[in-house]
Amino acid sequence: MKLTRKRLILTCGALTLALLMAVLLSLKLGAVPISIGDFFLSLGRAVLRGDELPSEYRLFVFEIRLPRILLGVLVGAALAVAGAGFQALLRNPLADPYVLGVSSGAALGAILSLAVAGRASVATPLAAFAGALASIAAVYFLGQREGQLDSFTLLLAGIICASFLSAVIMFLMTTLAGQHLRGMAFWLMGDLSAPAPVPLGWLFIVLALAVGAIYTTAADLNLLLSGEQEALHLGVEVGRVKLVVYLASSVLTGLAVSVSGAIGYVGLLVPHAIRMLFGSDYRLLLPATALGGAIVVVLADTLARTVVAPTELPPGAVTAMAGAPFFIYLLRRRLE
Repeated sequence: MKLTRKRLILTCGALTLALLMAVLLSLKLGAVPISIGDFFLSLGRAVLRGDELPSEYRLFVFEIRLPRILLGVLVGAALAVAGAGFQALLRNPLADPYVLGVSSGAALGAILSLAVAGRASVATPLAAFAGALASIAAVYFLGQREGQLDSFTLLLAGIICASFLSAVIMFLMTTLAGQHLRGMAFWLMGDLSAPAPVPLGWLFIVLALAVGAIYTTAADLNLLLSGEQEALHLGVEVGRVKLVVYLASSVLTGLAVSVSGAIGYVGLLVPHAIRMLFGSDYRLLLPATALGGAIVVVLADTLARTVVAPTELPPGAVTAMAGAPFFIYLLRRRLE
């Protein structure tokens, strides 16, 4: 189906509306349910008449739930677009942002920070992002062949680095003091409860820049679907496109893992589901995937903190429980 501006606007508009509904649902549900209607009435009085907003709304909405929801939107969009980027780079719809070892590097950096500095709000995300950058550099160096970034070599390098780093993580988790073990295990399954180390506005700027960088290659990615040689003949600068997509997708993965831990299956399943619903044109796929990823993580986090309230599940556990059966379905379809 040919992409038109009307189709792009309608699709993204419908997904944006679905995201707003997910945000309102997440604001409402929790250990302490909140009436959305009463909240907006109180907010309207506070804005128009200068009335004081009730303390429970200030606490539960603006200090606890809304920052967490916005962080979920950021993480979901980042992981989903990174997944779409890596799937385009490797020309494999079952590729995952974590397949190139970026998340393993971020996880190792975070675990080292947890072991050395404990649950420090700033140290853990910074160490995770530093670990992601180190793994990006290592895989990029190993993934080159004859001075060019080779997709097959890059995939093998990522798998090797991810396996090695995972082994180091397991070694650290079995040898470090027990008081750090619960924090490491919880973080490895994803955690949106900790506040972001920097203002969310700055994180959304990084998200917009990285997604924008990938979107500038959308037309070229469409041509790459038919193969690198065909794309070269059609005038695509394949080396530049690979470099932009790889670096931007890696930054998105590192950004998401550094602030939330490892939330799996989002980057694998959301791009594939969006592709099944709306087609494989990357000019539509990328923005739709960003919105779809945000919806999935917000809903997963809502379930994680309400199913066994007041106890919370890691949102990564929810995405894994929901994503594993869907992944099996996709795998069987691919093998048929």
